[in-house]
Amino acid sequence: MTLFGSIFSDIREKTPLVHHITNYVTVNDCANITLSIGASPVMAHAEEEVREMVAIASALVLNIGTPDTLQVERMFIAANAAEKHGIPIILDPVGAGATTFRTKTAQKMIQELSISVLKGNTGEIGTLAGKQAHVRGVDSGGVTGDRAEITCNLAEKLGCTVIMSGGTDIISDGSRTFLCENGHPYMGRISGTGCMAASVIGSCAAVSPDYFSASVTGTIAFGIAGERAAINAAGPGSFKYHLIDCMALVTPGDVKQYARILSV
Repeated sequence: MTLFGSIFSDIREKTPLVHHITNYVTVNDCANITLSIGASPVMAHAEEEVREMVAIASALVLNIGTPDTLQVERMFIAANAAEKHGIPIILDPVGAGATTFRTKTAQKMIQELSISVLKGNTGEIGTLAGKQAHVRGVDSGGVTGDRAEITCNLAEKLGCTVIMSGGTDIISDGSRTFLCENGHPYMGRISGTGCMAASVIGSCAAVSPDYFSASVTGTIAFGIAGERAAINAAGPGSFKYHLIDCMALVTPGDVKQYARILSV
């Protein structure tokens, strides 16, 4: 676990700039969780500045939670700039499988862009893998088939790291596959935790060229924060309040000591 702890330390030492083009429901949550892990968030979506902002960033996080045509166009502009400057692109295909627009947008992104990390729930990843999946709104309803196999095969096909979130998070780059058990059920009972997880993972990818290890590190750290936030939470509302604090207090040693992961 030494590498995972090192990545977490590097974030707080380097304070990387993480550029987000994300949805308006959780933009503040994503900014705060990025700050709490030790990175620096920026939420810039204007066509006039996205290229310039990407040029000074260390990672780009794209989230299609509240998509419209202009936003998607700007995501492609930002992603093309990220490819030019060699910074990782983290894509959260929120709601892929729920509507034709979301599904086609996500499919176009994974086909035309150099995605470094694709992070979605079971239904979203299943849909993009071409499996029979159920998505209602932005909520996952499951997928037909083995979750780990679907994740691994899609990662190998796309040549990137794929994360299928759920009660057990599955992370694969096509050759390495980990199951991560860190987390708490409350994380599925408030809006924004999936978006925040992408921000944490983007912060980790900003300081490590090994995007698989960065994804595992971010998933573990966020899960540990969720477990600790739930201890003093009366319910989902107070849990969210505690989550930011607990994320700020997670240490590199915690990431190494309390990780509950299994290689498959």
